[in-house]
Amino acid sequence: MTDLHFRLAEDTDLAALVRLRDEAARWTLAQGITGQWEPGQLDEEHFRTSMARGEVWLAEADGRVAGAWELWWEDEDAWGPQPPVAGYVHRLMVDRSNARPGTGRFLLHAAERRVAATGRLFVRLDCLAGNTRLNAYYLNAGYRTVGHKAGKPQPGGAPKSFTLLEKSLGPATEG
Repeated sequence: MTDLHFRLAEDTDLAALVRLRDEAARWTLAQGITGQWEPGQLDEEHFRTSMARGEVWLAEADGRVAGAWELWWEDEDAWGPQPPVAGYVHRLMVDRSNARPGTGRFLLHAAERRVAATGRLFVRLDCLAGNTRLNAYYLNAGYRTVGHKAGKPQPGGAPKSFTLLEKSLGPATEG
């Protein structure tokens, strides 16, 4: 996937991010996955806020957006107060009309490389507890379940329960 190029999102990308999120939400619903994302839940202000508190990355191929993700440096709503040892991936999205199979995994690896470049030891994410397909996707990508969070606040929606997943970026540690 050497044709993908990554860059930080800018204000001029806000409409594209909303479109990408809404299309991803429509795709999940078409797959019979309910309760994950709904079209129209997130607006430009959501992504502007995410850009201010962390990083929002775009993947482009042939001048078109192929995917995106949010990278946060803390996530107290899901993980509580934590030492600065992890990066938190949110809203990993792929434009299914412009991306080849495997793009999502490639984006996830790019996020992991970004976190590793900061010297942090873990990549963490949370996944809707009832979405067995997405939980399996992350487990197959080398993440492990480390807990659960009930009642996590949601932008534009009611609180939900999540599986907490983590991947070590360094040497294996004894647990």
